[in-house]
Amino acid sequence: MSERESMEYDVVVVGGGPGGLAAAIRLKQLAGERNHNVSVCVLEKAAELGAHTLSGAVMDPQALTELIPDWKEKGAPLTVAVTQDQFLFLTQSGARRTPDWLLPQCFQNHGNYIVRLGEFVKWLGEQAEALGVDVFPGFAAVEVLYDEAGAVRGVVTGDMGVARDGSHTDHYQPGMELLARYTVFAEGARGQLGRQLIERYKLDAGRDPQSYGIGIKELWEVDPSQSRPGLVMHTAGWPLDSDTYGGSFLYHLDNNQVAVGMVVGLDYANPWLSPYDEFQRYKTHPTIRPTFEGGKRIAYGARAITAGGLLSLPKLVFPGGVMVGCEAGFLNASRIKGSHAALKTGKLAAEAAFDAIVADRKQDELSAYPAAFESSWLHTELNKARNFKQWFKKGRTVATVMTGIEQWLLKGKMPWTLHRTKPDHACLQPASQCARIDYPKPDGKLTFDKPSSVFISNTNHEENEPIHLKLKDASVPVAINLAQYGGPEARYCPAGVYEFVKDDHGADKLQINAQNCVHCKTCDIKDPTQNIVWTAPQGGEGPVYSGM
Repeated sequence: MSERESMEYDVVVVGGGPGGLAAAIRLKQLAGERNHNVSVCVLEKAAELGAHTLSGAVMDPQALTELIPDWKEKGAPLTVAVTQDQFLFLTQSGARRTPDWLLPQCFQNHGNYIVRLGEFVKWLGEQAEALGVDVFPGFAAVEVLYDEAGAVRGVVTGDMGVARDGSHTDHYQPGMELLARYTVFAEGARGQLGRQLIERYKLDAGRDPQSYGIGIKELWEVDPSQSRPGLVMHTAGWPLDSDTYGGSFLYHLDNNQVAVGMVVGLDYANPWLSPYDEFQRYKTHPTIRPTFEGGKRIAYGARAITAGGLLSLPKLVFPGGVMVGCEAGFLNASRIKGSHAALKTGKLAAEAAFDAIVADRKQDELSAYPAAFESSWLHTELNKARNFKQWFKKGRTVATVMTGIEQWLLKGKMPWTLHRTKPDHACLQPASQCARIDYPKPDGKLTFDKPSSVFISNTNHEENEPIHLKLKDASVPVAINLAQYGGPEARYCPAGVYEFVKDDHGADKLQINAQNCVHCKTCDIKDPTQNIVWTAPQGGEGPVYSGM
C-alpha cells in the first residue's frame, strides 16, 4: 500500500457547487476584512467546476447580492431577466393558463434571472480563486475521517488507477487526506458522505423523511421565430396522472436557446412509470411541440433534487462539520429554486466557522450556523412553503386548491402543519397491482432514446475501473425487485444503467452499465429495498455538462 499524503486547512469544503463555493468565498472575504488568515480548499468530483452542475434554472439574486454586492460589475452570468410567467394545466390535448392575478407568489419571478447554473458555478469558482481559495477539481471525497472523540477531522479523496479486480494499474495514485478544523459538506442532493453523516450522528431524528424528485433536462437551440428570451413557463398535469407529484419547466434563454425539463416526485407508486419517458412524451403536447419543431437538441442531463423542505431538514451541524445547500435539503419545492438557498446557507455556515477559527476553536459544533438560519429570510421563506409537498400526497386537485389557499390567500401564514412518515423508496406498489404504461417509440427529432441522450451528456467512465454502483446483496434485484416490482431500476434510471438480461442458462440477471451513469443518484433513493448504494467513481469522471 502506498502511503497517503495529507494536507491541512482551516476549512475543507466538499463540493464545488453554489453552496460550497459561497462558503469558501465568504471565509476569504471575512479573512480579508478582519485581517485574520484562513486557509480554505474546495474539492470537486467533476473534471472542472460546473461539469456536474445541472439545474433549471431561474435564480433569485437575493443571496448572491448579499454575498457579492457588485456581481453585475464582476460579470456574473445573470443576463436574462424574467419578463413573463406562465403557469399551465395540461390535459392530453389541451392547456388552461392560470390568470396572472391568481398566480401565487411562489410562481412569480419578477426580478429573477434565467441562468445556466453550470456557467454561474464556473464564474463563482473564479471569484473564489481570486480570493485565494485552493480549488481542486477532479478529486472526489470518498471517506470521512474522524478523531478519537468521534468528531469529523477531514476527508479522504478517492484512489486513482484501480482496476475492476481491485489491483493497481500503472497509473495508480492513492487518495489524499485533507484535514481541517471544520469541514463543510456541500455535495448536493443525496450526497454520498452526507448520507453517512446523517446516519452516524442521527441528524434526521424527529424530522420527516427527506423527499426527492428526479429532474430531467434538455437544452435546445430553437428556430429564432420561437425564441422569447425571458419567458418562464411551468406546467402541471399531463402526462403524469393526478396521483403523481411533478411538473415541467420551459425557460427561454438568449441566443435562441431554451431549457426544458420535467421533475417527477420519487414517491410515485406505479413501478411501470419511467420519468425519462414521461418527459419525452411531454414534449409532444400540442402546446409544447411548436417550440421545438425545426430546432436542435444540444444537451441532456438529469439530477435528483430534494423536495421535503423545512420539515425534512436534518440537524445541520455535528462535531467538526456542517451541511449546506441541497446536501441538507434547502431547496424550496414550491418555487422550484435551490441555488439561492445554497448560496445563503454557505454564507451563514462560513460566518459561524470564521468566528470559531478566530476564537481558536476546532472540531466542535458550529451552533451559530443553525441559529443564524432560523432567524434568516430563508427560514421565513421555507416555513411559508412547509406543507407544499405534503398536499400532493392527497392528489393534484386537493394540492392545487390548498397551495392556492396557503400561498395566495394566506400568504404562507397558515396555522396548520402537515407531516409525512413514509420515505420515497417505500412508496412503490407491487407491479401486479399497477397498470402497465406503454410509451411511444422515440422519433429521433423531438423525442429520443436513452443511449442518444447519454451520448450528448458527454458521460465517461474508465471501462476497467471498479463499478461505482454497489449492491449490498447481488440476489435482491432478481429475487425481489424483478419478481415483485417488475424491475423498476430499468425505468427509474434516466441513463440506461440498469438492464435485466438473460445469462447463459436463460436465467434473469441485472446488468449494470456503470459507464452510462450521469450521477443523478435516483437509484440510491428509489430502490425499494435500498440495496443500491451510489459511490463516487474516480475523480473527474461522469457527465461533462456545458452550462446546464
